[in-house]
Amino acid sequence: MNIAKKIGLWFSCASAGFFASVAIAYSATNDARLENPLNSAFSTVPDFISGVLRVVVMIALPIITIFIVFAGFKFLAARGNSSKLDEAKKNFMWVIVGALLIMGAWVLATLIAGTVTQLVGKV
Repeated sequence: MNIAKKIGLWFSCASAGFFASVAIAYSATNDARLENPLNSAFSTVPDFISGVLRVVVMIALPIITIFIVFAGFKFLAARGNSSKLDEAKKNFMWVIVGALLIMGAWVLATLIAGTVTQLVGKV
């Protein structure tokens, strides 16, 4: 995968996180309610998005850990070969970028939802 495709993929993930944050802020100000037949704890849009992001983070954390360990093995397997070291460095960098995007989207959505809830009161 070339660098342009990777940048496009990460940009789309960051955009999804941003739009999720906007949806939380919008729904908190408009008293939007979802009729969820599965669980009444997710009856508002902010609660639903918060639940989805919580699940994504819970799934992503072990995967991120596995990829960090894999990048470490690539560093060990390089044994001083500069091309393999460059590949291992790129792999590690993209793992960290992905982790920051996932965690950043969750933190940003949580902060925006908390701020909007404090400004307009509990929805």
